[in-house]
Amino acid sequence: MKFSESWLRTFVDPACSGDALSHLLTMSGLEVEEEDAVAPFFADVVVAHVLEVSKHPDADRLNVCRVDVGRSEPQQIVCGAPNVAPGLKVPCALPGAELPGDFKIKVAKVRGIESSGMLCSAKELGIAEESSGLLVLPADAPAGTDIRRYLDLDDRLLTLKLTPNRADCLSLTGVAREVSALTGAPAKYPEVVDTPVTIAAARQVVLDAPDACPRYCGRVISGVNARASSPEWMKRRLERSGIRPISALVDITNYVMMELGQPLHAFDNAKLSGAIHARMARPGEELLLLNEQTLELGDDVLLIADEAGPVAMAGIMGGEESGITLDTGELFLESAFFAPKAIAGRARHYGFVSDASHRFERGVDFGVTRRALERATQLVLDICGGGAGPVSEALAALPQRQVVRLRPPRVARVLGVVFSAERIAELFARLDFAFARDGDDFLVTPPSYRFDIEIEEDLIEEIVRLHGYDNIPSPAPRGALAMLPQSEDARSLSRIRQILADCGFQEVINFAFVEEAWEADFAGNADLIRLANPIASQMSVMRSTLLGGLVANAVVNLKRKQSRVRVFETGRCFSRDARGAPVAGFHQPWKLAGLAYGNALPEQWGTAARNVDFYDLKADVEMLLAPAMVRFEKAAHPALHPGRSASVLIGGEAVGHIGELHPQWVQKYDLPLAPVVFELELDTLKLARLPQYAEVSRQPPAIRDLAVVVDQKLELQQLLDGMQANRPAIVQGIHLFDVYTGKGVVAGKKSLAFRIVMQDTQKTLQDAEVDAAMVALVGYLQQAFSAQLRV
Repeated sequence: MKFSESWLRTFVDPACSGDALSHLLTMSGLEVEEEDAVAPFFADVVVAHVLEVSKHPDADRLNVCRVDVGRSEPQQIVCGAPNVAPGLKVPCALPGAELPGDFKIKVAKVRGIESSGMLCSAKELGIAEESSGLLVLPADAPAGTDIRRYLDLDDRLLTLKLTPNRADCLSLTGVAREVSALTGAPAKYPEVVDTPVTIAAARQVVLDAPDACPRYCGRVISGVNARASSPEWMKRRLERSGIRPISALVDITNYVMMELGQPLHAFDNAKLSGAIHARMARPGEELLLLNEQTLELGDDVLLIADEAGPVAMAGIMGGEESGITLDTGELFLESAFFAPKAIAGRARHYGFVSDASHRFERGVDFGVTRRALERATQLVLDICGGGAGPVSEALAALPQRQVVRLRPPRVARVLGVVFSAERIAELFARLDFAFARDGDDFLVTPPSYRFDIEIEEDLIEEIVRLHGYDNIPSPAPRGALAMLPQSEDARSLSRIRQILADCGFQEVINFAFVEEAWEADFAGNADLIRLANPIASQMSVMRSTLLGGLVANAVVNLKRKQSRVRVFETGRCFSRDARGAPVAGFHQPWKLAGLAYGNALPEQWGTAARNVDFYDLKADVEMLLAPAMVRFEKAAHPALHPGRSASVLIGGEAVGHIGELHPQWVQKYDLPLAPVVFELELDTLKLARLPQYAEVSRQPPAIRDLAVVVDQKLELQQLLDGMQANRPAIVQGIHLFDVYTGKGVVAGKKSLAFRIVMQDTQKTLQDAEVDAAMVALVGYLQQAFSAQLRV
């Protein structure tokens, strides 16, 4: 909805600036999307009367003009415009004037003739993009008048971005009504009186589709001069509303539509036959529209037709064959109400829209139908002359305005502000809403132009709009704060994240719904949890593992030339498992997963580059789980390399897995190297064993090395577990420091060298005690694992 501010202020003129008015409209829900000046800045340009025109003696295309600019003496100006002629009223830039483009006018000689100013075109004043000559002003324009004041060039153009429910503001009357309600300024609407009937000509109106067209008014106006010119004020207002002036009769219908919001249509009465019918289209009917588009009409299209056939698409566009021309002497003027459901979507179905359809499909005030007809009749008679016949009106059941109940306590609950009954009544009065009281409640009957008032919340919205959203207090939330106890045997999620960040990982957040293939590849999950309404076809199932998202993150980073990737994620996973599940049939545990790819360390001069491996990530996991005693046992996993993966155990319970990505998935996802990944149960990570006091020995330790030869297939963990379980009391630490196979060791065997640390807190150990402990360990290894002492 585009219009000029000066036109609006002829309806209502609040005591506020244009900027303040725009802000007020925006904050009330009528967003001012654009504010444009009618003309750029210029000064010292006045109306000039061309008195004489003579040819320039030294230039064929120049004329020397004597013009009256409202001063005591006429001015001499050299002009090259082709349309300059004696008697014209045109804009004149005086010496010292500044025109758009930083163009300054001064007294100068043009081919030897002094010129004291410049006669201007619309383009030179910045009010038109193209012009073929001087801007010709009306003959009654007073010479010497400032052109900005005469043409109202200090006006502003406002464009409202209206929501579909506010069709009542698709007119100057509607916007003025809104401004009056918001500011309290009185509104002055055009005075409309019934036009005296001077001719008997009339047409019968028949409503064959009363549900789609419950009201239709029309009248014959004869003896009109269709070639009459539209008044300058009308053309100016239409142009500033984005409507191109065409002819007086067309301009009048457009003007009334902008003024009152009621679309009108004028038929050439001589081209009509018999009664006017408002009916639905019949099979096979076609209509040539004013836009020169021929349509084959469906049976859901509402038509205006005469006895010969269709003459217009009701509420959308008139037909070419019945349209008015400059030779029209008698017209039939239509003003009707069409139900929004009968118009909505019809124009778009045929690939176009019109100002009329834009309004009717949102809802036009059915109470202004006859008033708009009388207003248009007045303008036609004033501008084009002629005589008006009686109004032919057909009326069926108009939309019922349902009473809406408003409860003041509900207003306070929704808005958080208490409004007194007197304040609510005042606001409704400003909106011209009719209401009655039922105890404390208000029974409101919406006016005919407000199709959007249907429920109690609509009335609450009207109250807050008029009261002002800026006037709603926004107190800061207040709450009692208390220091919550934090158990020492639990770690917070933020602490876990910080440990990983300290290890060089970066946190990522991925969607919980993933590709179906990821579940098969990285979890071996066949019992998928499918989404009923996925946001995308490739995000159709809920994840049961975080690994798929991390692999996708690695792929994206590699495509962006990031050769070293270390990422982690915490989030819920989902599986069909009712064990302890808060949602019946589903288990939703929190997990933490990480991925490392590329160099083990950032590029540097002090260390040779090498790719990250299983043991790098194993160290990170051990740091993450410390001080818990972590064990890693060989285990298979669908996502991991069968020989380079392990389960992570704490206290004998599996809490996750770690390993290289399976070669099959490395190839499938186009990864040059195999990343190393881990995934752990987050609840286990949050557990932290409380530290326990143990006396630190002041006695020197006794250290012995023990090398044994065992079967090559024997796992180291079995040896360590057995030695820890059967170690003498003085043995404090057992560490592997060497593995050897080759010369001196029988084939199929391996040599393992352990460092044994022995210490007592109360005394210095004697050699006999140390030797006895070593003998005991060797004896256990020989008995349990058939180990041989290597010498």
